[in-house]
Amino acid sequence: MKKDIHPKDYRLVIFADNSSGVKFLISSTIAAKETAKWTDGKDYPVHYVEISSASHPFYTNQEKTIDTAGRVEKFKSRQAKAKPKAGK
Repeated sequence: MKKDIHPKDYRLVIFADNSSGVKFLISSTIAAKETAKWTDGKDYPVHYVEISSASHPFYTNQEKTIDTAGRVEKFKSRQAKAKPKAGK
């Protein structure tokens, strides 16, 4: 690796997938507030992600709905409110 081409905070970070529980150790500059132990016994900063290659339907070849913000319920409630208007 060439010297002085990466930012000063370029280091190993654990990316933890919330939906599958899989963790990846990758070099990054992302800011992280928490730390966790990796399999080598060292502490690394942790960043939590909603979807990764371990849980994305394209990579897993499985279709599943991941709804972390309640978007599906909001859509269903809007759809239920709109149905009576369509029947008039």
